Amino acid sequence: MTSDSKIKANRANARASTGPKTAQGRVRTARNALRHGLSLPFYANPTLSQEAEERAREIAGTDANTEIRQLACRIAEADIDLRRVRHARNQFLTDRLNDEYYESRANRRTKLAFIFKLLRPNAPDIPMPALSKYLTSTPQGPEKLATILSQEAKQLRAMDRYERRALSRRKFAIREFDTARCKPEIMKNRDA
Repeated sequence: MTSDSKIKANRANARASTGPKTAQGRVRTARNALRHGLSLPFYANPTLSQEAEERAREIAGTDANTEIRQLACRIAEADIDLRRVRHARNQFLTDRLNDEYYESRANRRTKLAFIFKLLRPNAPDIPMPALSKYLTSTPQGPEKLATILSQEAKQLRAMDRYERRALSRRKFAIREFDTARCKPEIMKNRDA
């Protein structure tokens, strides 16, 4: 049995964790689902919808019945979703790698703090070329990729979840499709 103090503490915590409080925080969280567009059904995009129908016809074949066509549609939908996720992740990483000024948030904060120190009245006198080199330096090569992967891990994990769901949906759709296609053959073999 839960004590009264524990119940009160739980209720207080629940009231405190009801989402963002500021207008800026609410605006930011309202855009979460639109960040990469992967949560939108692909039927919202007419091109993808048409592509799914064409792909389903290829999978089902010309003499398919309604059940087989519906199962083929599920495979095509999952396959297109999988391709969308992989394309979004590729585009996300490409954009970050092509950003010549990309650096970690911690490094940006350190540089900003250093600039504020230089603005103080008794700031050290640093030669401008050295200062410019420090402030404009960014990671390059493998260091840049490692920085991107560590900084953007949350976004990449979200994309990974979308990919795993699409893979799972495709796998189960293929199993159902194969089972449905084998039914007539099993019935024919029993009758023979």
